[in-house]
Amino acid sequence: MNLEELGIRAGDQVRFRRKPEGRWLLGTAQRREKDGSLGVRDAKGAARAIPVELVEVRCRGPRGALTWEPLPERAARTEQLKLL
Repeated sequence: MNLEELGIRAGDQVRFRRKPEGRWLLGTAQRREKDGSLGVRDAKGAARAIPVELVEVRCRGPRGALTWEPLPERAARTEQLKLL
């Protein structure tokens, strides 16, 4: 499993919760863990393994505004891959 299967790349800005009722924390996506969770580097530089359900990805909305998209929704959507 890799990050491309989720529709993100290493270094993409994400926000995550450590518990479902917790507050949002900012970080960057790093890798996919063996258990299927997302490896995230938080603002303090600490590495975290966060379940995909507790992660949102920074993206542009339909009118161009920056917004957050739940990672499971992005992973379920199929996208055209960019040409190299």
